[in-house]
Amino acid sequence: MTAVGHLDKVKIKRSFAAAAGSYDELAVLQRQVGLALLEKYPLDASPGVILDVGCGTGFLSRQLPVDSSSQHLVALDIAFPMLLASRQKNLNLPVHYLCADAESMPFAAHSIRQIYSNLALQWCQDLPAVFAGCKRVLKFGGQLVFATFGSSTLRELKSAWAEVDGFAHVNEFYGFEQINWFLQDAGFQSISSEVAMYQSSYPSVMALMRELKGIGAHNVNMDRNKKPTTRRQLQHMISCYEGNMVGTEVLASYEIIFVRAQR
Repeated sequence: MTAVGHLDKVKIKRSFAAAAGSYDELAVLQRQVGLALLEKYPLDASPGVILDVGCGTGFLSRQLPVDSSSQHLVALDIAFPMLLASRQKNLNLPVHYLCADAESMPFAAHSIRQIYSNLALQWCQDLPAVFAGCKRVLKFGGQLVFATFGSSTLRELKSAWAEVDGFAHVNEFYGFEQINWFLQDAGFQSISSEVAMYQSSYPSVMALMRELKGIGAHNVNMDRNKKPTTRRQLQHMISCYEGNMVGTEVLASYEIIFVRAQR
């Protein structure tokens, strides 16, 4: 997988903008992972600016135990409708909202104390550029904490589509070793990381695909098939996937990589 260009950023922005209204109803896994992230790597009590990158509808922003007397929270997202949803849900939370791209964050060098991100960085087109930008804006001793999808995410769906054709029907994400290498190359120190596999069950393959669409996780690979999927292709994929059903449900695996890195 190349470091740059394997994701369609325009499609990513449109997908998450369209999903702002349905996201919270379906994002059960995202909430579970966000809580696990904060349990593993709690917010530091140090004063300064805290940045929530890819804030979405604001779940992680609400969970961060920010001390409003000494800490300031900034929530950033590339999709403006997501920021509007976050503002509406967090009316009583002192947050500054910013619609911007994580790959070119508009902050001065050494201006941010802590950066948190929950299941958002996997949608960045150029992850090495994101890490370099995070290092630039973090203060000395500051921390970058995030959870992201790993390369084994939705492996069952990938396997089923592989029986249909050779196109990329499922989003591809960086693996554990690649992410750690990118962080080291960006100059981060004291990198702590671990992997966990989550599994969700669905009554049907179509229920899984509806959830992915509802949270904005469309296929955004640049090498996806630009032609519409035919009914026959879809039925073939579903048939292959259902061949591995557990009882009356299908399972979907999500590889989650948890990371804390210090500047």
